[in-house]
Amino acid sequence: MSKMNLHILQVGNVLVSPDIFTEKFCCDLDICKGACCVEGDAGAPVSLDEIGQIEASLDTVWPDLSASAQAVIDKQGVAYTDAEGELVTSIVNGKDCVFTCYDKGTCLCALEKACRAGRSRFMKPISCALYPVREKRFDGDLVGINYHRWAICSCAVRKGEQLDLPLYRFLEGPLVRRFGREWYNELCAVAEELKKGGFIE
Repeated sequence: MSKMNLHILQVGNVLVSPDIFTEKFCCDLDICKGACCVEGDAGAPVSLDEIGQIEASLDTVWPDLSASAQAVIDKQGVAYTDAEGELVTSIVNGKDCVFTCYDKGTCLCALEKACRAGRSRFMKPISCALYPVREKRFDGDLVGINYHRWAICSCAVRKGEQLDLPLYRFLEGPLVRRFGREWYNELCAVAEELKKGGFIE
C-alpha cells in the first residue's frame, strides 16, 4: 500500500505527520557544514525556560562566540521576538545564530559543544535538536509534529536513504527528550503496525 494513503496519526497528545514514518533522513555535516544554523531569516524557536538555561550557560560558551555574536547578545540578549511573535535565538547580520562556532569550516553549536565537553548541562534548544521536525502547538496540550523540507538538507535525505534510516529513528534522542521514552515507544509501536499493514516499508 502506498504511503500516500497515510493520514495524520495521533500518538498520545501529539499529532504526527506520516512523513515522520515514511521519510529517510540522516544529517551529513561533512557535506552541509551545518548550514541550518546559518541559513534562514530568524533564529531557532526557544521557550522561556530554555532562555533561562541558555543565560545560565552564557559565561561558559562566551569565549567560543564571535565578537559580532557577543555584541548582538550584549545589545538585545540571547533571544528576541520575531515577525511572527515567536521567541527565537538572536542572530548575527540577519543570518547566523549567535551560538554558532566554526571548526575547520563546519558550523557547530557552541551550546552543544560545551555540553558534550562536560562544561555545561544545557545541550541546545529542543527545536534545534528536533530539526528537520518542527513542532506546532494547538489548543490545550495538543501539539503537532511535521517534517520540514529544505533544499540544504538534500544530502541528509540521500544519506538517510542510503542507510535506510527513517526520520523517527534518526531523531530518537530528541523525540525522547521532548516527549518521553514511553511516548517514543508508543510511536515505534505505531510504526510496527504500519509496517504490518503495508503502509510503510
